[in-house]
Amino acid sequence: MKRLWSRLGVRAASVGLLVAGLTGGVYLGQDRDVQQQGAQAQLIAQANEDEIRLLRQRQADHAAARAHRAQAEAAAAAKAAEEAKAAASKARTLEKKVIEAKEAEEAKKAEEASGPVAFTGEIPESCNEYSGSRKIGCALMLDAGFGLDQFPCLENLWDKESGWNYKATNRSSGAYGIPQALPGSKMASVADDWKTNPATQIKWGLRYIEGRYNTPCGAWGHSQDVGWY
Repeated sequence: MKRLWSRLGVRAASVGLLVAGLTGGVYLGQDRDVQQQGAQAQLIAQANEDEIRLLRQRQADHAAARAHRAQAEAAAAAKAAEEAKAAASKARTLEKKVIEAKEAEEAKKAEEASGPVAFTGEIPESCNEYSGSRKIGCALMLDAGFGLDQFPCLENLWDKESGWNYKATNRSSGAYGIPQALPGSKMASVADDWKTNPATQIKWGLRYIEGRYNTPCGAWGHSQDVGWY
């Protein structure tokens, strides 16, 4: 009888140990599963955090790129506006110059078409026997310091050269005006109205004669000898 109970006790103890082992194994297995699930959850959470961090970084980069692009576009627009403003100003200045030049040319043509510039100087009584440009020439010759006896030579000289016509033009040489200055623009040394003012032309002619021939009669004598002065 004692042996039977002993056997039963041993079996019960074995069964208890087996159940305990199985229960412990279950618990251990469950704990490993929980640990694995926890580790996986941590990995997933870490991955999510990394992805979120990466997305945020990308968003920040995109925002910075957009801001830089907007700044560059604004700078380019400002530069283009400034260049357009400068070009418009330059165009207005050029247009103004063209208009002024055209108006000046038209005024010049109108002045030339209207006739010679009127003489406003004094005419001595000794010159009253002459008229037109010859009368002006006589007065200016006396004013330049030449004697009245020189005027017949001057009259003959410029009768030959231009007929005392302030518009006289030599088609072959381009000489212009009463004294036949070559080129006519030389007379601008006296005044800008050399094309239309007989007095300007005569003053220049008298200076030229004095510088090269001393007197109108000296210039007339040279013209008679060689055909020009």
